[in-house]
Amino acid sequence: MIPRLSALSFRTKINCGIVLIVGLIAIPLAYLTWRAAAESLQTETRKRGLVLSDNLAMRVSDAMLSMDLLRMKNMVDELKKVDDISYAFILDRQGSVLVHTFSGGFPVELAEVNAPDGPKPHIRLLDTGREFIDDFAAPVTIVGTPFGTARIGLSRTKAEAAADRLALMIVFYSAAAMVAALAPSTLFARRVTERINRLKRHAEEVVRGNLDPRAGPDAARSCSVMLDCDKTRCPAYGDNRRRCWLTASPDQRGEGPESCRDCPVYREQKGDEIQDLAETFDVMAVSLKTHLDELRRAERVLSRQERLLRTILDATPDLVCLVDENARYLAVNRAFANFLGLTSEEIVGTSDRDVFPEDEGQAMHEENSRVLAAGRPSDREVRLRRGGSPVWFHVVRVPVVDGSGRVIGLLRTARDVTQLKQFQEQLIQSQKMESLGKLAGGVAHEINTPLGVILGYSQLLQEDVPGGSQIQADLQTIEKQAKVCRKIVADLLGFSRQAESAKIEMCFNNSLMEAITLVRHALSLEKVVIATDLDERMPIIYGDPEKLKQVWINLLSNASDALEGRGGTLLVRSRLFAHEQKVTAWFADDGPGISPDNLGRVFDPFFTTKPVGQGTGLGLSVSFGIIKDHGGSIRVETPAPEGFFDALDDPGNDRPGTVFVIDLPLDHEETIGGGHPAHATEA
Repeated sequence: MIPRLSALSFRTKINCGIVLIVGLIAIPLAYLTWRAAAESLQTETRKRGLVLSDNLAMRVSDAMLSMDLLRMKNMVDELKKVDDISYAFILDRQGSVLVHTFSGGFPVELAEVNAPDGPKPHIRLLDTGREFIDDFAAPVTIVGTPFGTARIGLSRTKAEAAADRLALMIVFYSAAAMVAALAPSTLFARRVTERINRLKRHAEEVVRGNLDPRAGPDAARSCSVMLDCDKTRCPAYGDNRRRCWLTASPDQRGEGPESCRDCPVYREQKGDEIQDLAETFDVMAVSLKTHLDELRRAERVLSRQERLLRTILDATPDLVCLVDENARYLAVNRAFANFLGLTSEEIVGTSDRDVFPEDEGQAMHEENSRVLAAGRPSDREVRLRRGGSPVWFHVVRVPVVDGSGRVIGLLRTARDVTQLKQFQEQLIQSQKMESLGKLAGGVAHEINTPLGVILGYSQLLQEDVPGGSQIQADLQTIEKQAKVCRKIVADLLGFSRQAESAKIEMCFNNSLMEAITLVRHALSLEKVVIATDLDERMPIIYGDPEKLKQVWINLLSNASDALEGRGGTLLVRSRLFAHEQKVTAWFADDGPGISPDNLGRVFDPFFTTKPVGQGTGLGLSVSFGIIKDHGGSIRVETPAPEGFFDALDDPGNDRPGTVFVIDLPLDHEETIGGGHPAHATEA
């Protein structure tokens, strides 16, 4: 199989090229030389044949006058001794053969195939079947009178054989010249290819990342030694493997290699084109290594900065993301991914419509599009729904532009302001309650006096009317409704903090049990069982026993009302948390619970779900105020925490239930005479 020309080695190509060049020169030259020699030999043969035939005609003229046949025979036989003369013979005037050199008889046809052309000889080429013969016919004249013809035949085939031998000699010498040229060409090709292969190996090392090997030769002396140079900043200083005209900076090498032609370093170390290529390759490798080192350093700096930026973004609780001009995520921080419950890799490449609920995602996508189109920042608060509860975010969108000012994306940060919103709502609620308290207190003060007069006179009138009469019954109704009004006024005064508190040291559990004892019998009539789980360490608090008892009774009454007359269980639990300096009470019922819509309003004044005439909506708000007045807190949870009623024997109850949780501080600065906290009592 013949290999492709491009697949041949460079050495083989050089050898083949030299042989081809020598062959292309030698073969045409040999052919032309052979043709010239053959034509020259043929011309000389003809001239020689003409001379010999003329000479024979002149020599035989005397012998023909005397008809001396022996003499004529000797003359023609002498010519036969010449190697290329095939025959010779003499014809008389009538064309009869007088003498000839044929040994086997004269061929009769030969006598008539050629004849002199007047007084001049005539030449004719004869083909005998074995060879070609130039036949020369010269007239024999005596005193201008033709007497006969002298004929000589010279073999052209033998002359051409001589020319062929000459051509073979030329071919032989040409082949010898080609063989002689092949040896030095092989040495030259090996020298060239060895240097090229060295460059190839160096290039392969560069491809593998090894930039340290050098392809150029080492100089005996460095340029700084030869010139006693003091330019220490030059990369070639003291390095005999670098050439200063290639590595020196432009300000140190002037106009480049052209300016170095008269320099002794250049004249000594300058090589041929392959050496220049190798040295240039070395310079390229050194430059590439320098740039790679700079790139690696820059990459390390960028990686460190990226990790630092990623750490900062992941540490911030705000939701931070970067989107492109098509509103698709390019990067998000950890808080954003955790909020969506996805990984960063799952979010990148998607849009708001892919990761948020349909209505929220569409609204956020439209806002992103407006910012991208307008190129102006956006700042607004957004309300989202998570787990059935509203979540508020303060969202800031800032467009990101490139060097030409074109918007290529936007940076969006979202800060959870739900707690701030709740504080704002609580502040509004507190302000509202303060206003209502002032209003209620004022109204209570105004109507308390006439209400007392109505109650007093109704009682006095009852003493003046007959017992069992209709008038007495009407007066009793007036007295009853007046007492209801006085209870409402008392609640209003309590709500508005108008009533005085009498705080003393008291046992927390005893306070709870007193309230439970008061209502246990009444609630048992409605099939409500009160279970207790009190801390046995008997925590002591500083408070108003009567007001706290009012709170406990109100919570128990509300819990009983929540059971809607179907009976159930109320659980009262207390625990002492000495390390937190507080005591906590739980008032729980296993009723239907509070709806989410009403959960946030249960402590609002005048809010009630009871029918008209069965509640004023002030009980929990008054309780809230009493607990706050004692430095504690009250909150509600519905449904009740899982497992809260496990200790009770209440099978088959699947209602969610409600739990009111009250935290009261153990110590009060008034009990210890100052602001120093007392140690918790763990009885």
